Amino acid sequence: MKFLYTFLFVVLINYYTLAQEKVALYSTVPNTNVESLPPEDVPVLYLYEKPGNDKAVLVIPGGGYAHVAIDHEGHAVAKEFNKHGYNAYVLYYRLPKDGTMVDRKIGPLQDAERAMQLIREKHPYKEVGVIGFSAGGHLAATLSNHYDDVEIKNESKTSLRPDFSALIYPVISMDDAITHQGSKTNLLGQQPTQDVELYYSLEKQVNKQTPVTFLVHAEDDKAVPIENSLRYKAALEENGISNQFEIYETGGHGFGLINKTDPKSWSDSLFKWLDKQK
Repeated sequence: MKFLYTFLFVVLINYYTLAQEKVALYSTVPNTNVESLPPEDVPVLYLYEKPGNDKAVLVIPGGGYAHVAIDHEGHAVAKEFNKHGYNAYVLYYRLPKDGTMVDRKIGPLQDAERAMQLIREKHPYKEVGVIGFSAGGHLAATLSNHYDDVEIKNESKTSLRPDFSALIYPVISMDDAITHQGSKTNLLGQQPTQDVELYYSLEKQVNKQTPVTFLVHAEDDKAVPIENSLRYKAALEENGISNQFEIYETGGHGFGLINKTDPKSWSDSLFKWLDKQK
């Protein structure tokens, strides 16, 4: 009987995930070198819309550019933003693959740009931010600094710049001393040029137009060293960008919304900080 209940619970969870409304990002997916993409490589946007609210957030899960951790860093986060009056959109983005892409490096950024474009063109929200986790934090930071390097069709010149970014234990740098090597290799390949490493080292791309930023990291993160966030914060400070950094002593990596080693809630701090930005 216990097995049956467990089985039914898993089935229901999968059903509600699959039943969540979603839309394809493109009618024709750009930057592909195959006639038809496998279903797991088709980028989509999950919609968590709250009619009557005039603010929104794009949620980008992590996964080391090897998979998309769409549940605890995606759907759960969208529901939390819904509770605080935000429309939320969870991005299932393409993973960088030579087998399906002409240029693997730009594939995830194309999907993040297209998601921002769709959100803005569908609704006239007063603000649209982005939140990303781990490698999804790298993608969110890439969008936050390279939004004007448009890799998609944008005839209407829709703004792709997030109004704020929240980067949760993010991969920031491609510096071998602190990067997450798996994310770097999966995105850039085995031997990226110095120019490519520079472009995707976001601590070196921050400028006066970079969005206000909220950072979260644990000091004992062995997968993505906290130095990633520290360098990004230093760059924000140097450029006069408003920011807040929530540091945990413990928690490691990949804890999502809840760091079980510490009673402090980073999401509570985030929403208070967002209210102040107004």
